[in-house]
Amino acid sequence: MNQVKKADPNNKTVAENRKARFSYEVLDTIETGLVLTGTEVKSLRQGQANIQDSYASAEDGEIWLINSYLPEYLQANRFNHEPRRRRKLLVSKREMAKLAQSVEREGMTLVPLKIYFNDRGRAKLLLAIARGKKLHDKRETEKQRDWSREKGRLLKERG
Repeated sequence: MNQVKKADPNNKTVAENRKARFSYEVLDTIETGLVLTGTEVKSLRQGQANIQDSYASAEDGEIWLINSYLPEYLQANRFNHEPRRRRKLLVSKREMAKLAQSVEREGMTLVPLKIYFNDRGRAKLLLAIARGKKLHDKRETEKQRDWSREKGRLLKERG
């Protein structure tokens, strides 16, 4: 009998920054943990987070996620969290040094790509070391995407 695997309910993407790959050239990615309060985790499980305009910065030997939006959990009343607070990212010391060095010396940016729950049910953030694209690079990316889409249509038509 053919068993269909069900998608793991814990391992799901909560928020994705789709503009990041268009605006930035992603050079490397790192999985980081997030320091969250209980109401923030419950809010994430509802899937209404937004990381479109957020970024990460290295300050005082720590890495912080800035300007991410996690809406308040409605059932939490007075114990709720602030939606746009700075959240600490959990990274090893070696990775932290690598990130801080790339930001300071090479002029890179730390861009969050997505927030998801891993197979153990922990909230994780996929953080990218990226370089900003120029306007002509963005146009080239658009041309490549349009061409691959057109190529797929042609192959589907003839095949």
